[in-house]
Amino acid sequence: MKILVVRFSSIGDIVLTSPVVRCIKNQLDPVEIHYLTKKAFEPIVSNNPHVDRVFAIEKSIGEVLETLRAEKYDFLVDLHHNVRTLSLKRKLGVPSATFSKLHVTKWLLVNFKWNRMPDRHIVERYFDAVKPLNVFNDRLPCDFFVDPQEEVDTIEKLGLSPKSYIAFAIGAQFATKRMPVSKMVEILQQLDRPVVLLGGKGDEATAAAILEQLPNRQILDTCGQFSLRGSASIVKQAGVLLTHDTGLMHIASAYEVPIVSVWGNTVPAFGMYPYFPLQANGFSVHEVAGLPCRPCSKIGFQACPKKHFNCMHLQDAAAIAADVNQRGK
Repeated sequence: MKILVVRFSSIGDIVLTSPVVRCIKNQLDPVEIHYLTKKAFEPIVSNNPHVDRVFAIEKSIGEVLETLRAEKYDFLVDLHHNVRTLSLKRKLGVPSATFSKLHVTKWLLVNFKWNRMPDRHIVERYFDAVKPLNVFNDRLPCDFFVDPQEEVDTIEKLGLSPKSYIAFAIGAQFATKRMPVSKMVEILQQLDRPVVLLGGKGDEATAAAILEQLPNRQILDTCGQFSLRGSASIVKQAGVLLTHDTGLMHIASAYEVPIVSVWGNTVPAFGMYPYFPLQANGFSVHEVAGLPCRPCSKIGFQACPKKHFNCMHLQDAAAIAADVNQRGK
């Protein structure tokens, strides 16, 4: 049997599809699994031993359509569910199944604050798309595989032994998911172990501002220095991860690293909180309760629509720091 799994973006969403891929591979025999994504996210699946072949596009499915047709798939698992995947399914003409994005339910939560979201993690909803294949959730964590050449020796590269430090993912795609520097500094002042800052090139200015305000704290800035998989290796060796609602949060859950998550404009009710099927207390959530404007988006904005940004400014820095200090020891 040959199956095409489709998820175009983004980091966290793709990591959260890994249990589905693993269960297809382990529960159907023989099976060949191909995965279609965007080129920017190809490294997330290219090392997955459960995936036999990866196809990646820049913008259009037309870039790979004829190649996909030639594969003659038996089934297509649509884990993205958008106009592009609808077009792909029509053009390939193979049996398929799709998970529900619950657009209306999310719209009601964002616009009217009516929470009608099911109490189900998105991983569980992904598995709805493979029920026709008689594939079921094995209740194990997500997978994230790092090439041995990209593994980071923390003692050699950072001067820190594994599990002795706090990893802090300071970035997020949207500004309304990120704490302001002042709040990050307030938390960092109260932490009791060395801290490694994680992020991409776009987070370098934030990291520099943090270091400038905390010259006497043991903080190592790795922003922009490692690939995503290199940063994942650092997360895997951390004692605990402090993070916003972002991709590294889901990567940490794959390694069952304790997580302290801080939520701004988005809410865990959307179903994309850390996935810890084996330990319910593997993570914690910090959010400002009772804000009438939250959630203001299911994704995020580059600035607070209400101008006050209370969902982050009102976070309890002392409670977050105490939580981080307690975990991973």
